[in-house]
Amino acid sequence: MPKMKTKSSAKKRFTITGTGKIKRRHAYKSHILTKKSTKRKRALRHYTTVDERDLKNIKLCLGMK
Repeated sequence: MPKMKTKSSAKKRFTITGTGKIKRRHAYKSHILTKKSTKRKRALRHYTTVDERDLKNIKLCLGMK
């Protein structure tokens, strides 16, 4: 059996914390920022953790199984 490859897109989007949780960035922060309030843009800067319902698929993409 060949080795499992990590999905390149997942590798760029997610990081694993020391406790084993998976960190992700917020969406809607890449363009069309003029109509979004400063408060909203500031809140979108921070990282958050991946929801437990998505963990299985993301771990599979990252090759963690």
